[in-house]
Amino acid sequence: MPPVAPALRAARRLLLLSNSRDPAGRYLVHARDALAAHLAGAREVAFVPYAGVTVGWDAYASRVAEALAPLGVAVRGVHASGDPAAVLAEAEAVAVGGGNTFHLLAELQRRGLVGVLRARAAAGVPYVGWSAGSVVACPTIRTTNDMPIVEPPDGLRALALFGAQINAHFTDAHPTGFQGETRRERLAEFLAANPGAAVVGLPEGSWLDARGERVTLGGPHAAVVLREGGATDAPPGAELGAVEG
Repeated sequence: MPPVAPALRAARRLLLLSNSRDPAGRYLVHARDALAAHLAGAREVAFVPYAGVTVGWDAYASRVAEALAPLGVAVRGVHASGDPAAVLAEAEAVAVGGGNTFHLLAELQRRGLVGVLRARAAAGVPYVGWSAGSVVACPTIRTTNDMPIVEPPDGLRALALFGAQINAHFTDAHPTGFQGETRRERLAEFLAANPGAAVVGLPEGSWLDARGERVTLGGPHAAVVLREGGATDAPPGAELGAVEG
């Protein structure tokens, strides 16, 4: 796994949500307090909608704008500009939405935005991601749950803003009679193929708040930290900076 650059790690301000909707289907409501604290002082967020595949990017940006309006934060979709890199370079904060992680990374690579996003994070600009937007902040996207509907032209290496892998929407659910692999079994395969890596299984309703070296588990649920040798539970509020190595 490529490490997080030391200067970036020291300056970063990341809020990495497992999901966007609460059990009632309300959009970004479950993390509103965390979002308000993370985006404090920002008047506008540059929103990256490229994970959206069956939703139009204008509609996606409007959905996010509606969710952030109670916080007094406006939303500007980078897709609406002929120069999305310039929009990101001027942004007070960045949000990267969920959807299909392969599609998201492919679009970031094709548009030359991977380095731009890293630079903004290294400058201390707040970064918010949910689902695919959180996974793409990891060293690679190899722990996504998504179908590889497209092939990112530069491979699966991602933003490397966070030094461990995230599995969003993590669950131990296993329907009776289901014969496919469980989530833990699939992640065990990743860890067997990538010795030394660590994965944070982040259940819905939870998030990671990474400010400099400090990484805190937010939300009401425990997460699980998986390594090749086994797994450990992390209670809400746990400090997880050690998972980055």
